Amino acid sequence: MADRAPVFVAGATGYTGREVVRECVERGLDTVAHVRPDSARLDHWRAHFEDLGARVDTTEWKLAAFKASFEALQPKTVYALLGTTKARGKRGERSAVPDTYEAVDYGLTTLLLEAAVACGSRPRFVYLSAIGAEGRPLNAYMDVRKRVEAAIVGSELPHVLARPAFVSGGDREEARPTERAAAVVGDALLGIVGKLGGKGLATKYRSMTGAEVAKALVHIAGRDAETIVAETEELLRALEA
Repeated sequence: MADRAPVFVAGATGYTGREVVRECVERGLDTVAHVRPDSARLDHWRAHFEDLGARVDTTEWKLAAFKASFEALQPKTVYALLGTTKARGKRGERSAVPDTYEAVDYGLTTLLLEAAVACGSRPRFVYLSAIGAEGRPLNAYMDVRKRVEAAIVGSELPHVLARPAFVSGGDREEARPTERAAAVVGDALLGIVGKLGGKGLATKYRSMTGAEVAKALVHIAGRDAETIVAETEELLRALEA
């Protein structure tokens, strides 16, 4: 029987997001998958998620709209799996929100956070960050993740900050050849490092597929701890639980 309090997945159409939806449904959770209302593939995603057994939400990306949706839903968990790429930003793909790190990765995630704080159910906020987000930002991507993490901690909501190294796999629908090549080469080099005694280092920077990250996230989100920071080692341990 599904848990009565729903889980809400923002970024549900992404590589990791769609796997989180699948994992939540398989665990019997009342799962709400968000798809932006101006998506050119709205009908496709609606059919896909409903076939899995999830509900589909098309709340407009405006704070008042999300506050109203969360007030009605009273979610127990909110997954923030939003992200864009430099390539999408340069292409200027049609959307109500500009495809930039600042607008999507930071702006929409903090909008989601504010709506979660306001709804009253005190949901656990699960954020897909990246390894190194706690350190000195090396680029705009990492700067956004550092600032989002700070906002989540400041919100005082129970939360999970997940910091994998690479999230990549041959099953990724969106072509990211540079990222995929880096993951494949990196894993090969880390395998050598591990055999030479650097097992901890090899584990820390190992790539994970979207399905692996999803399974780990959903498992960790179910723990009782108020705050959890999970880097690759912890995410991999969750796969064995």
